[in-house]
Amino acid sequence: METVKRWRSDWRFPTTLLCIYGFFSTVRPLEPFLFPYLTGPDKNLTTEQVNNQIFPVWTYSYLSALVPVFLLTDWLRYKPVVVFQCVVLFINTAMLLWTKSVPAMQAMEFFYGAVTASEVAYFSYIYSVVDQKRYRKATSFCRSVQLLGYTVGSVLGQLLVSFNLLSYDNILVLTLVLTTIALLDSCLLPMPQQSMFFHRRRPGQNTATEGRRSSADGTKHARISTISLEGMRGEEVDNSRERGEAVSEQRETGPQAVDFVESDGAESCTKVLLQLWNDFRQCYSSRQLLYWSVWWAMATCGYNQTINYVQVLWEHVEPSQNFSIYNGGVEAVSNLMSAATAYGIGFTEVRWEKWGELALGGFSGLGAGALFLMTFINNIWVCYISYAIFKSLYMLLITIAMYQIAADLSMERYALVFGTNNFGALALQTIITSVVVDSGGLGLAIIPQFTIYASYFSFIAVLFSLRGLFTIWRARRHKTQTPPDTNENVKL
Repeated sequence: METVKRWRSDWRFPTTLLCIYGFFSTVRPLEPFLFPYLTGPDKNLTTEQVNNQIFPVWTYSYLSALVPVFLLTDWLRYKPVVVFQCVVLFINTAMLLWTKSVPAMQAMEFFYGAVTASEVAYFSYIYSVVDQKRYRKATSFCRSVQLLGYTVGSVLGQLLVSFNLLSYDNILVLTLVLTTIALLDSCLLPMPQQSMFFHRRRPGQNTATEGRRSSADGTKHARISTISLEGMRGEEVDNSRERGEAVSEQRETGPQAVDFVESDGAESCTKVLLQLWNDFRQCYSSRQLLYWSVWWAMATCGYNQTINYVQVLWEHVEPSQNFSIYNGGVEAVSNLMSAATAYGIGFTEVRWEKWGELALGGFSGLGAGALFLMTFINNIWVCYISYAIFKSLYMLLITIAMYQIAADLSMERYALVFGTNNFGALALQTIITSVVVDSGGLGLAIIPQFTIYASYFSFIAVLFSLRGLFTIWRARRHKTQTPPDTNENVKL
């Protein structure tokens, strides 16, 4: 009994439970084949209905739920939102299995938007129950297991579809079973006693959990949820924090760090909102951080649009009725390639403060080229390869962006900055979706859509390439204008 108590109080207990949850909640074998499923005989929906009426709902739902879920996650102390995410994911999968109409599929996309918005709870929970010295290891475990879940789901889906082992409906039944396991596991998670804003340590309280403060303040290294590879980027931020320990201590003890007394009602909410606004102004006072954040929002917007509608493009290039599709295999390969590029950044010695903006522009240009190939080369294998390249390039760049933003922060408010950048990306994505994709707007077909996305990334490439060249020119000019040391050697 004593051994069990020690195990439950150890950091490995909540980390293990969260890893189990992260794995089973992300193994979704049908996800790479969602568009063929919706337009096939099972649902019998048209391409226009899926592309212009159903898929856009996810963007609107994600945007509307992001801020409320962010605040509720902190107020409810993470675990209830983790359980809520799994319940909504179960409802989403059940609706996908048992309903067929366009309004029902739109409701299904609405619930999926709530699922993706709730990922903030998964990325925040571990920092509230694990000591700071275990922070990096717990982060690595949780992010890696989630990435493994996405990869296993893609590979499993590809095998089940390619060898006709299960029908699409039976694959969804299997997904419901996996989601149920994740739901049961989430109920076993221990309840955190503190959070970043609403439930802070009282003055004079025992400081046994002092190490968790900076972890809670530094949560959500990878709130983009949209994707599964944020763990590698989270590790990159951790590395920068260790290298800048002195700076981190200054951030922790500076005048910006406000310790709230836990309270209820409007007074607590007012304090939290006021502190959020003050922290927002403080963080974005850095011009360099602002530039990197602008790229983050613009590129993430285009990336989300691409991955959300790429299956429609693949179906247009090679209809699934005439071709053995390999969507699951492509997603698995692109995930592994993205993980490799993001991980490799940690071993690359480059002065990103000088060359980073030029890298953003250059690699964004390569991503635009990959999108143009996908759009105008009517070959499914070119589409597959270009998609893997595009995704890897984005993961490479977002890793650099997160690293630089974290290093440039004057206070530990990673959650606020990363969340604000993602909110900006979703706001841009909502505008593009409502104008370009939605049937209430232009309602463009898939080829004109991807032409716009490729042109959009070309604009990003030109903008940041010019900014990068200006940064390099200014640095060299400053170097030439700085007088050298005039200490003369005295000959004896």
